[in-house]
Amino acid sequence: MWHRQSVIIIFLIILSGSLAGQSRFVVSGYLTDGEGGEYLEGASVFLADSSSHGVYSDDRGFYALSLDAGAHTLVFSYLGYKDVQVDIFLDKDKRMDIILKEGILMEEVLVSGREADKNVSGNEMGTIEMGMEEVSKLPSLMGEVDVLKVIQLLPGVLSAGEGNSGFYVRGGGPDQNLVLLDDATIYNTGHLLGFFSVFNPDIIDNTTLIKGGIPAAYGGRLSSVVDISTIDGNEDYWEGKGGLGLLSSRLTVGGPINKGKGSMVLGGRRAYAFQLAQPFLKGTPFEGTNYHFYDVNGKAVYKLSEKDRIRFSGYLGQDILRYRSQERGFSLNLSYGNKAATLSWNHLFNEQLSLRTVFFLNEYDFQTEGEQSDFSFDLFSGVQDRGFQTDITYVPNEVHQYKFGIQYINHKLTPNVASASSNDVVFKNTLLPKYGHEVGIYLQDELSLSDRLSMNVGLRYSFFEQVGPYRSIFTGKDFAKGERVADYGGFEPRWTGRYQVGPNTSLKVSFTRGRQYLHLVSTSTSTLPFDVWVPSSENVKPQIGNQYALGYFRNFAKHTFELSLEAYYKGLENQIDFRDGYINDINKDVEESFVYGQGRAYGLELFIKKKKGLFNGWLGYTLSRSERSFEEIENGRYFPAIYDRTHDFSLVLNYDDGGRWDFGLVYVYGTGRAFTPLESVYFIEQRPIVHVGSRNSARFDAYHRLDLSATLEPVNQRDKDFFSSWTFSVYNVYNRLNPLYIFTTYEGALSEGSVAVDAVKVSIFPIIPSVTWNFKWKGKTKKAGNK
Repeated sequence: MWHRQSVIIIFLIILSGSLAGQSRFVVSGYLTDGEGGEYLEGASVFLADSSSHGVYSDDRGFYALSLDAGAHTLVFSYLGYKDVQVDIFLDKDKRMDIILKEGILMEEVLVSGREADKNVSGNEMGTIEMGMEEVSKLPSLMGEVDVLKVIQLLPGVLSAGEGNSGFYVRGGGPDQNLVLLDDATIYNTGHLLGFFSVFNPDIIDNTTLIKGGIPAAYGGRLSSVVDISTIDGNEDYWEGKGGLGLLSSRLTVGGPINKGKGSMVLGGRRAYAFQLAQPFLKGTPFEGTNYHFYDVNGKAVYKLSEKDRIRFSGYLGQDILRYRSQERGFSLNLSYGNKAATLSWNHLFNEQLSLRTVFFLNEYDFQTEGEQSDFSFDLFSGVQDRGFQTDITYVPNEVHQYKFGIQYINHKLTPNVASASSNDVVFKNTLLPKYGHEVGIYLQDELSLSDRLSMNVGLRYSFFEQVGPYRSIFTGKDFAKGERVADYGGFEPRWTGRYQVGPNTSLKVSFTRGRQYLHLVSTSTSTLPFDVWVPSSENVKPQIGNQYALGYFRNFAKHTFELSLEAYYKGLENQIDFRDGYINDINKDVEESFVYGQGRAYGLELFIKKKKGLFNGWLGYTLSRSERSFEEIENGRYFPAIYDRTHDFSLVLNYDDGGRWDFGLVYVYGTGRAFTPLESVYFIEQRPIVHVGSRNSARFDAYHRLDLSATLEPVNQRDKDFFSSWTFSVYNVYNRLNPLYIFTTYEGALSEGSVAVDAVKVSIFPIIPSVTWNFKWKGKTKKAGNK
């Protein structure tokens, strides 16, 4: 069946290309950065006399534009770079690689045509791209610039909690976000129990957030895609950058491999704050307590020929905590981290047809061990993925841009494998890893029907099969290795349409259906590493989501301002929660304590961005609702999800006059998080019996915070081979004590009838000042020109 579908799709592609005729030809090539030789994703290529007739470069800098035979003037444009204008005459297909050089965008400089109105003229909906140059100017927690923190400042994206790198998108859970680092899935995005993300800012090139109208090329998640690409090394000379901060330091270096043929880059980051604090812990109850994290990124790119390029990208990150309580005789060792690697091959068959194949592997593991007196325990859980993805892009003419692909993932998910001992008594559970095969195949077509009307139409089919070894929790039946246990599958149609009302205004609409076969089971209300990933199985059904969205997009004041207003509705099936009264039992399969239900989320998002001038930044506001319903919880009543937030507001401002100082401001406000309140407490035989209210029927106080930053950049260094700057920032300027969680205390003597019960709010982050020294250096510059 798979083979027959593939043959039909390829036949249709070839047929549509042959109908294009020979009166048209294709100009194609790669767009690269003139300084570092990096490939530019999302750069625009268009006719000088018609900015609406053009294309964008793909994630590897490749473009292909079909034009009539004859003379044309092409414009190559990318935000922050100087435009390149080229006159060409087409009497055959033509290869043209272009190098773009950085240019200063001051108030009087206009961003040209298609690049300036990309948000209006493009088919993308609910999509925001961010470069690290923009991100680096924002205030940061303890001096660490964090791309995931910036994502949480966008409308429709909510933080998982104070200082937490987890996030929720349009009413979905944290497991419904597909986070990719150079095509490898990252399952846990947080360092320091989620207070910082695992992404070193110096290694990141570009970040794309897709929260609506997700293309058919992406699968496996329902709410969003965060696609992060890392930088390429410089093909001409060696260069580096890094920073020294109060919490951690980082260093990234890169340079050529066989000059002009390839490049490499290596970056690392290490936290050391607790190492510096060790002398102050001696003689205290916490002597011996320590913590650090590290991450290492590497990437190599090599040009095998004019039509073949290979890339290798790798990531390794780990958090290590050693906690000691001398008073209680308690010790805890905790370790968790991610590993990821990808190997990709890009091949250009001709100016119309290209292929990209990626092999990937990624792992996430969590392990903790502890002991107190004669009792000790050990706990382990993890995820392992192995697979590949192949994508074929075919551009037969200016109307169609086809993309076809197939993806395969082999999953291994290890639950909480635990052991414990007390004196001579030893316990070990018998939970085994769970295995599954996930396959996705898709076809999408980006159609440009006219200057006003365009759309992206896609169809994806996904399939998941749970296989042995496995023992059924219902029948006790044992399944052999590779034997089928259960399988699921279905079609996932995707559609986005754009109608351009005027030169600066467009309306967009989208529909996205998705299936998700992995679930994150949370024993807490945030994305701490104690959460466990489980696959769809004989008992657990895949999540299904349908999202409808409608948007209004407009640019005004000569493309100085962007405005978007988007409304959405999302329906969710097969949602999972723990039944009321659930208590963790490490000898019990978590599936036995699940309840299943449905969800709904809807909202309105406003986004206003100022792109040019001395002041720039954005304002985001979201009015939304996210609810869940389970038949076994309060008779199916819809109740607010823990990530339901009625109002969410963010203001981001930067000031840069080209002088020595840059200034940044971030202000956020949001409705308090929902929680289940304590209603009453009474005592039986001196034991407290607690009664709680309706599920998530109360809320924390509203969350709000102001952050400020100032960056000092010596003007006389900007054209030098070595450049450094100082960043001073203050997190939570007015010392707002935002509650992280609430716990109940009992004070007094029960025998005297004087017990007082109190709910205590816990806050973590007060006002936090920080300072970071950042630096860049580069070797001898080779003069670059267009190829």
